[in-house]
Amino acid sequence: MIDLLYEASQAGVEIKLLVRGICCLVPGEAGLSENITAIAMVDRYLEHARIFMFHNNGDEKIYLSSADWMTRNLSYRIETAFPIYDADLRKFISNLIEVQLNDNVKARLIDKNSRNKYVVRETGIPVQSQLETYYFLKRQQDLFEKELELQ
Repeated sequence: MIDLLYEASQAGVEIKLLVRGICCLVPGEAGLSENITAIAMVDRYLEHARIFMFHNNGDEKIYLSSADWMTRNLSYRIETAFPIYDADLRKFISNLIEVQLNDNVKARLIDKNSRNKYVVRETGIPVQSQLETYYFLKRQQDLFEKELELQ
């Protein structure tokens, strides 16, 4: 999988990885992985989605998967990935990923020298994606409940 990601990067594909722990891929290496950004996030909760989003020349494709890309899952188990067809659900998932990509409290940028420094954003506003995800979902639930009351 790493070799395939390197190949895609060399072909000009921009790749953003959100990883929870160990990442054997080396991002940002000229001629190899300069189009790959990898952000590691370890926080209080063990949540980590298996979401694959493809720009696909503007025809966005989103898949959810049952497993991460570890050898035991890719070679020794039966796993699945399935597409999300509903446009509203795709937007919802994209918004959740955007929250994670904006984390500047727990997110560490994985670099080729393994410095893995915390992500700093220009805004100075702390964004801890696990908390922000909770609030995002809570707002969605509140809106849903309000819509039910109006019916």
